[in-house]
Amino acid sequence: MALPEVKQTATEARLATLTMPDAGCTRAAREDALARVLEMGLPGRRDEYWKYTRPDSLVVPDATPAAVFADDESLVFSEFDRLKIVFVDGVFNADESDDLSMEGVSIDRLEDICCKDIHWAKDLYGVLEARGQTPVQRPLAALNTAFASDGVAIHVTGKPSKPINLIYRHASATSDAILHHVIRVESDAEATILETGPAASRFNKCMEIDIADNGTLHHVRAQGRDHERRAATHMFTRLGQESTYKSFTLTVNGVLTRNEQVIELTGDDAVAHVAGACVGDGDFHHDDTVFVTHDAVNCESRQVFKKVLRNGATGVFQGKILVKEGAQKTDGYQISQSLLLDDDSQFLAKPELEIYADDVACSHGSTSGAIDETALFYLRSRGVPVKDATNMLTLAFLAEAVDEIEDEALAEAIVTRLEGWLSRHS
Repeated sequence: MALPEVKQTATEARLATLTMPDAGCTRAAREDALARVLEMGLPGRRDEYWKYTRPDSLVVPDATPAAVFADDESLVFSEFDRLKIVFVDGVFNADESDDLSMEGVSIDRLEDICCKDIHWAKDLYGVLEARGQTPVQRPLAALNTAFASDGVAIHVTGKPSKPINLIYRHASATSDAILHHVIRVESDAEATILETGPAASRFNKCMEIDIADNGTLHHVRAQGRDHERRAATHMFTRLGQESTYKSFTLTVNGVLTRNEQVIELTGDDAVAHVAGACVGDGDFHHDDTVFVTHDAVNCESRQVFKKVLRNGATGVFQGKILVKEGAQKTDGYQISQSLLLDDDSQFLAKPELEIYADDVACSHGSTSGAIDETALFYLRSRGVPVKDATNMLTLAFLAEAVDEIEDEALAEAIVTRLEGWLSRHS
């Protein structure tokens, strides 16, 4: 079927600004991805999964300028011992990065992979993204696979002694970054991936994660700082038998952020937890779109998303649990809640369950509300100033999402950053 003229024109205009890198072993995957983009077209407001979020600024040929954050506040996790991999406006910066060698893991740049005919990432690059296009089309992810110019391939074969921190620095007000990472966690291996920084004026990031039987991956991400930035991120994760995946995202600034998580539980007894906490003020639009597929027996998934919104900010949650035929003993949990601190903000939610097995326990819920006046009165009556009391109740509201972080020190770092943001915006 031919694309509508408006969508075809927008797609052609965006593609005209991009050049596919010399692809090496990823060439076939890139060409397939480009074919998907041409077939689907870039997203528009008429698309079902974009009706709550305007994709215009994510698909126009040139990035909307975004001022670079001038404050010298340190990035989240800067006090932790970690292996640092730094990208500046989407380009790897060797001078600011650490030596990429560490026991239990091998790390290669996407650029180096593209120069080789044989590499383990060849069997993963673009594969999970392509799988994730069904039943919901994700054209921005396909665009990423086709044109990503940088990124890393992380092969976890053991248990690295410290987290791997992907740091995204924003230096140019007109930067337009496309990064693609691939991660393979082998059987019985375990690692923690941290992501921090604003990245670029416009950021398109895709991460493909393949976790083998009994493998474990922890992922903690902090998006913030430069408020005028725009971002569309995708994470595609496939879990093997008795494997574990836990992901948490904190978002505290950004004119437009859309985070998509596409998770497949393909091995029995796998566990996948995905959570997010965001606080937005003013011209802030934050969209979490999650699709979890249960395709094995006795698997567990949790989706926990909390949003605090004020001064006209907008929050969106679209979450789905699909339980395929034969995926018995599934335990699926989904909760999305918003705390609206004024009458101008809004929360738009679309929770979904689609179940084709009869021995399952699945639930979803979505609520919006204001500060609990009784709790606020209790704190005020004990001498707590109204701003401090409001911040305390806000942190308590976000706690369920933050509790999904398994490492207590990382969770404390997230809470500290939330406290700082609330204090500045009270």
